[in-house]
Amino acid sequence: MTAADLAGWPGPVAHLADVEVRRGRRTVLHGIDLEIAAGETVVVLGPNGAGKSTLLQTLGGILPPASGRMGMVGRSATVLQDAGLARRSVRANVELALAWWGVPRRERRARADAALELLRAGHLARRPAGALSGGERRRVHLARGLAVRPELLLLDEPFAGLDPDAHDRLTLDLATALREAGTAVVVVVHERRDAWALADRIGVLLDGRLAALATPDELEVAPPTEEVARFLGFTGEVRLPDGLLLAREIDLALVPPADRRPDDLDARVEQVLRREHGRRVRVAGESCSAWVETTADVAAGEQVVVRIVGGARFPTPTIRT
Repeated sequence: MTAADLAGWPGPVAHLADVEVRRGRRTVLHGIDLEIAAGETVVVLGPNGAGKSTLLQTLGGILPPASGRMGMVGRSATVLQDAGLARRSVRANVELALAWWGVPRRERRARADAALELLRAGHLARRPAGALSGGERRRVHLARGLAVRPELLLLDEPFAGLDPDAHDRLTLDLATALREAGTAVVVVVHERRDAWALADRIGVLLDGRLAALATPDELEVAPPTEEVARFLGFTGEVRLPDGLLLAREIDLALVPPADRRPDDLDARVEQVLRREHGRRVRVAGESCSAWVETTADVAAGEQVVVRIVGGARFPTPTIRT
C-alpha cells in the first residue's frame, strides 16, 4: 500500500493510544493519544526536552512503547535534521534512497525527478551534492523522503540551520509539496510560525504529555490551558473582574485618549524596542503587564490607553476551603 492508495482510507494511518515511552529508567512520554489521518500534516511543538524527538522515534519504530497501544498502516520514513548527502549528483542521491526502499530501477529516475520538482529543486538534478548551498541540501534531503512515498513521513526540524530567507522560502515550498504529495506527515519544528504554515493540526508537547492537539485556528482562538497559551506566545497578562486574559503582542492595541472606551485600560510605557515597521512596547498598569505592537511614536514613561482586541480568557480558579 502506498500513500496514493490511502486516499479515502477510512481509518488512521497511525495511532497511539495511552502510550508511555521510556529511555532507560526515565519516562519521557506519558499517556499519548494521537491519530494521524491519510493526507494530514500534524506538527509537533514543544520546548527542549519535552519529548518531541522521542515521539518521532516511536512513530518511526525506533523506540517501542513501554505501555499502551500503537498501530500503523504500511511503512514510515524519517527525514532527520542532518542533510547528509553522498558524493554523487543530486539525482543519484535521491535514487539511492529509492534503491534502499526497494523501488525497481526502471522507476527510480522518474520518481526522483518528480520529488525534486515538488521541492523546486529539479534544476539541481545533475549538480554534484558537494556544490549545494545549505538550503539546497535541505531541499534534496526532503526530496528523498517524499520520493519513497511512505504511508507516514516523519520530519525532524526540517528548517534547522537555515538563514531567515532560505527558511521562509523552504517553508512555503514544503507546505505546497506536502499538500501535493498527499501523504500523512508528522513534523517536529522549533518555530511556532512554521507550525502555522504547515499544519492541519498542531500538537503541543509539554513535559512529555500532549497538552493540546487542535487546528491552528482553534489554538489561536482558545488554547486549552494557561500553560499551553503561554507556550504559544500569550505571555501578556490582563487581570479581568472574572478571570485572566493572556495576550500576544497583536491582541492589544494602543489607542488615542480621545478614542477611549469604557473597557480600555490605563498603562505606562516601560520599554520601547524599535522595529523596522513600528515599535514593540512594554506596558504596565494596575491591571495589565504586556508587550504591544504599535506604530505609535511613544516613549518610556508615557501614559497610554490600551485596548483589548484579542487574547485567551481563563476564569479565576475556584478556591475551596
